Amino acid sequence: MTAARFPALLQLFFTQRLVTQQGASPHTVAGYRDTFRLLFQFTTERLGRAPSALCLEDLDAAFLETFLDHLERDRGNQPRTRNQRLSALHAFFRYVALAEPALSLHCQRILAIPAKRFERGPVEFLTEEETTALVAAPNADTWIGRRDRTLLLVAVQTGLRNSELTSLRRQDVELGVGAHVRCLGKGRKVRCTPLRPDVAAVLEAWLAHQPGTPADPVFPSARGAHLSADALQRLVARHTATARRACPSLMTKTVTPHTLRHAAAMALLRRGVDLTVIALWLGHESTETTEIYLHADMRLKERALAHATPSGLVPARYRATDPLLAFLEGL
Repeated sequence: MTAARFPALLQLFFTQRLVTQQGASPHTVAGYRDTFRLLFQFTTERLGRAPSALCLEDLDAAFLETFLDHLERDRGNQPRTRNQRLSALHAFFRYVALAEPALSLHCQRILAIPAKRFERGPVEFLTEEETTALVAAPNADTWIGRRDRTLLLVAVQTGLRNSELTSLRRQDVELGVGAHVRCLGKGRKVRCTPLRPDVAAVLEAWLAHQPGTPADPVFPSARGAHLSADALQRLVARHTATARRACPSLMTKTVTPHTLRHAAAMALLRRGVDLTVIALWLGHESTETTEIYLHADMRLKERALAHATPSGLVPARYRATDPLLAFLEGL
């Protein structure tokens, strides 16, 4: 296949396959786009060719597995992120297999690359003291500091996803009675999240001193555009480093933008909000996803244990009554 055919296929994949045929959400398109940006950086370093000069045959299964290993080893991505990048590659090569039947075997080898299994560790979240220290970290005397403080406050109260937070527009914010923010979440579902009066007041003050059109981002970059995922990551990391001076317990925690979402969920759970309501608040498809928060805080389990009453029965050790059962128990 000629190199000229690869750019055309990639453009058709995004414009025709994702947007026109599948109606993919902007978040999905952005995620797939970022995957190919990272891949092209990798191919430029390894192959010494510009993206538009690549052939599909250059991107074989072995090369893409090396790229996925690079994401984990050199960029520090977790297996979950690696699997998300692999999903984007699988989606593209499924399209290629249909558009170019002669490359079906090439595509099948790539589609056979398995997702990486991983252990689900405990959810990393912030306590109320840690949240307060993080929100207070930005310097409110500067424009960037006021933006960051407002962003962090909205994030830890609403639990918006990273992409939902950075894509928030002025027209998505309703202040006054019934203050809330509106976002387009996963599955193209519109979700409204209420704002506490104190958070609404801070957000109103920020918007009042930040004029713009309804379509402008609520939290713009210095150039007025939407913040990128990397910029949000750096923002949280920078203020976490500052907050550690006032709150030493943050020293033991790895804080990312998604940690703020976990903090919002845990704050609701600790106040006795029902799990189904938290699932709706966060935009989860099922409460099974939300159940991870039940296992996150030992204090919740200790309170549950306090309600348990002794049965009055003396525990006894199980002894098999049958020789064959005894043999099996001894294995």
